[in-house]
Amino acid sequence: MDKYKKLASNTIIFAIGTFSSKVLTILLTSFYTRVMATGDFGGATLIQNAVNILVPVVTLAVNSAALRFAIDKSTDKKGVFTTGVATTLIGFAIFCLFSPFVSMIQINDFRLGEYAILLYVMLLGTSLRELTQQFVRGMGHVKIFALDGVIATGTTALFTFLYLGVFNFGIYGYILAIFTSDMLSVFFMFITVKLWRYIDFKNGLKKNIAFPMLKYCIPLIPTIILWWIINVSDQYIVTYYNGVAVSGIYTAAYKIPNLIVIFATIFINAWQLSAVDEYDSEGKAEFFTKVFKVYSGGLFVVGAFLITGSRIITSIYLGPDYYDAWHYEPILVIATTFSNIVNFYASVYMAEKKSVLSMLTAGTGAVTNIVLNFILIPKMGPYGAAIATAISFVLVFAIRVVNTKKFVNIKINWIRFALSFLLMIGSVCVMQFEIGGEWGSFGISLALTAAMILVNIGAVIDIVKLFLDKFLKKRGQSV
Repeated sequence: MDKYKKLASNTIIFAIGTFSSKVLTILLTSFYTRVMATGDFGGATLIQNAVNILVPVVTLAVNSAALRFAIDKSTDKKGVFTTGVATTLIGFAIFCLFSPFVSMIQINDFRLGEYAILLYVMLLGTSLRELTQQFVRGMGHVKIFALDGVIATGTTALFTFLYLGVFNFGIYGYILAIFTSDMLSVFFMFITVKLWRYIDFKNGLKKNIAFPMLKYCIPLIPTIILWWIINVSDQYIVTYYNGVAVSGIYTAAYKIPNLIVIFATIFINAWQLSAVDEYDSEGKAEFFTKVFKVYSGGLFVVGAFLITGSRIITSIYLGPDYYDAWHYEPILVIATTFSNIVNFYASVYMAEKKSVLSMLTAGTGAVTNIVLNFILIPKMGPYGAAIATAISFVLVFAIRVVNTKKFVNIKINWIRFALSFLLMIGSVCVMQFEIGGEWGSFGISLALTAAMILVNIGAVIDIVKLFLDKFLKKRGQSV
């Protein structure tokens, strides 16, 4: 199969599983902001974000190694998965010893220690699901991976409405709905792929597999922590300076820019497989360049629409108590756009197995983010957090563009890229300062969005042609 068509095919398959879950996240956020107080929502997301950073630390980021090593056709898959399961369970057992310290944590008016049991329960479920997901994806079971996403969507919705809508469990309901869905997902993948065949603690733990996996994934731990600092630390610092209620509004503001992630995650899941498969081919530079053009162009166009519609989307999507979140959304759209562009360059490090370089480049952004957070948040509140995050991601992008050239020379049309960036900044300024009034700013921003489409029209056409060709081909075969 042609490498572009294979990428499109995998993207469509991943879209089936990913799109439904991302749409559900959107709908559930609307539900959360109507049934949960700002303080409860802020507290629940603080726990969720804490789990997201603890997973790679506790499990040594072994799920990333499970994906990368499962992709290699010559690797002993039983050794890979056994190593992953053993590392995850041992890490969780060790972390349980720190429960007395976890129970003492308090941030401003939110006592995390009161919900320590929820943190541990969610940590276990998330760790096991991420490991099984990545191993199944690396094995090439993309359809099962996608189907799991659909099933997880349904179970998450069911348990969320049950625990929050019917029983009104608050923070407990928010976390337990995720945990229950995660464990059902693990069970589903174990049954469908027969994952027990890949677990053998007696003979499956081999030094020639375990050591290379750990050598690859351990440097990813600080990398993931550094990404967490850029993505999430601002919520904790906002909580520290402004309280959990303001933090809840700022967290809700993140949900609108995360609509970009629907587009990006679907693609990146497929792209990582193609990047590794095609990495040793002679035309890899041209392949990476063409895909980057389409991917970045699509991100800029989607981002422009979200900035323009931020006020309207917020009023429809979030509860009345969260309306002020729209003020921070346009800036966070820039941050999220560059976050996803940076993830494209991460595929180069993944293919090269250069996890240390991934860590060092992320570290620059993390340090910048922390410094700017403590400078800007006390003076500007959530605005300062959003600006710090955006600057950090733009900086990491610039560093990775230079740093990855020695591996793959990805050629960027800098005129088009710069115009897209400037149009996005212009749209943010128009919306933030309400130039022309409420509806006037909307009209001006809409015109800038039209200009964004024209600037990236080549990428838009390529996306449409590639996927139409794939769908039409499938339809022709079924006739």
